[in-house]
Amino acid sequence: MIGDQPFEDVDAFCYLGSNIDQEGGTSKEIKARIGKAQAAFTTLGRFWKTRDISLKTKLRIFIFNVKSVLLYGCEAWNASTICIKRIQVFINRCLRRILRIKWTDKISNESLWERTRQIPAGDEIGRQRWRWIGHTLIKPCGSITKNVLDWNPQGKRSRGRPRGTWRRVKDNVVKDSGHTWNHVKRMAQDRERWRGFVDGLYPAPG
Repeated sequence: MIGDQPFEDVDAFCYLGSNIDQEGGTSKEIKARIGKAQAAFTTLGRFWKTRDISLKTKLRIFIFNVKSVLLYGCEAWNASTICIKRIQVFINRCLRRILRIKWTDKISNESLWERTRQIPAGDEIGRQRWRWIGHTLIKPCGSITKNVLDWNPQGKRSRGRPRGTWRRVKDNVVKDSGHTWNHVKRMAQDRERWRGFVDGLYPAPG
């Protein structure tokens, strides 16, 4: 209760267009995002079929009108391998339709991404996550979001294999990069250096 206003204890709720639940809501959120992106893609059905518009223009529209809907808020996702695979399957299906590739035609994912100048969904989510981290790390010291990145929850962990969390994903990427978290925080103060760091983690399409 805040003041005289009681608050209901719920298992899940929608905040700023994103689904939140006791488990973080990532799985349900991704399912909802795919549904919304599919609706956006279907609405442009005639646009994808026309031969009077260049592939470059179609891909730009796909990125801005479909992919932006699909990956909205992905920097906060704790996406499992299965969830990322679902996202990738949807993206690949859209790209095949844009390129007029029949389902019977065989083409590798790498060739599909090369022809459309795309990167794997997992890398794209990673790039957005680390761009957001860089933006957050240059905020003033009193920023709540900045302080959360250094927050270390206390208490005992339940038995069994630890669940994958957003924080563990971040820590593992830092470890694999060969840097310490303190070094990463210092790099974020230099925007050019930070861009190089992110590009090193997740190379942009050529």
